[in-house]
Amino acid sequence: MPNTARKIAFVASDTPEAQEALVALTERYGQCALEEADVVVALGGDGFMLQTLHATMHIEAPTYGMNRGTVGFLMNEYAETGLTARLEAAEIAVTNPLKMIATRSNGEVVEALAINEVSMLRAGPQAARLRISVDGRIRMEELVCDGALVATPAGSTAYNYSAHGPILPIGSDVLALTAMSAFRPRRWRGALLPRTAKVRFDVLNPEKRPMMAEADSRSVRDVVRVEVESDPSVCHRLLFDPGHGLEERLLREQFT
Repeated sequence: MPNTARKIAFVASDTPEAQEALVALTERYGQCALEEADVVVALGGDGFMLQTLHATMHIEAPTYGMNRGTVGFLMNEYAETGLTARLEAAEIAVTNPLKMIATRSNGEVVEALAINEVSMLRAGPQAARLRISVDGRIRMEELVCDGALVATPAGSTAYNYSAHGPILPIGSDVLALTAMSAFRPRRWRGALLPRTAKVRFDVLNPEKRPMMAEADSRSVRDVVRVEVESDPSVCHRLLFDPGHGLEERLLREQFT
């Protein structure tokens, strides 16, 4: 982002490491309000990066993360010096979130955005039973499982990968539909869907087999129906050091 990284807004998680970094960096580079920033620098881990992206999607500034957490897949390495030059040389990755529309058993409708994934999870001792539709057509009459999720390419290395879902190239126009502990169909491996697909989960027998839905960290309990689709009207812009962007990280993840 040449010649644009003049005003920096630093934000940090509550951990001691992130707070110490916040003090050191604001003393060195100054601090400005989010609405006036050319770039937002997030200090923390991947969870805090997701929080920051949700909180700043109303402003134009891209976000550059520095790892003061654990995994740091969405973050760059932390260093106090040379930040201005790193921001000027940074590569940009643009991602669109998923929109979740969850209907609860009492009729309440909850909408939320998810940068990584929308997941359906059983909320009781018995396995969940789901009917899956894609673009208005029933594709699976009954999936017996612990849950299922729809993941974006950016989120495909998170919960999706832990559930044995595929890693998706960041520029691909596809979404991953992945089951957790599928019992019937036995060992169902999920599906790859076009980014324009509209996925609907209907909970079968929700009184006996209750389920909850999550959009990143936003939880909705007692859901009976959840609709998921990509929202191209919202763009999240992330900055990475050259050679360490999301595309490279996704490739590297598959060879380690």
